[in-house]
Amino acid sequence: MNLKLIALPFALTLVASGAQAQTLVATSNIVVNALDRSINFTSDVTSRISDMKVVSEARDEAAGFVASGGDIRGARLEAALGSLRSEFPEAQQASDLALAEVILAQ
Repeated sequence: MNLKLIALPFALTLVASGAQAQTLVATSNIVVNALDRSINFTSDVTSRISDMKVVSEARDEAAGFVASGGDIRGARLEAALGSLRSEFPEAQQASDLALAEVILAQ
């Protein structure tokens, strides 16, 4: 009888630990997949935007936008953001700040 009383809490602890481990793995997978999509988006866009004149002309304004935390916007930057969003479907969900950083990375 004492063996059953000891085994039951031990079994419950193992089950709870397994559930926590699965939750941690699922959360880690979500973060890794999001990071992978972000990196793939950035590398794809960076390699293809170097030929876009409207984007290269907005580089100085993108630097000001990033440095100001998004407070300073210019017409060239707005045109470049619009071009990126129309050219790349992935860019439609990216923030203006992320796209400005991509422009600077080229």
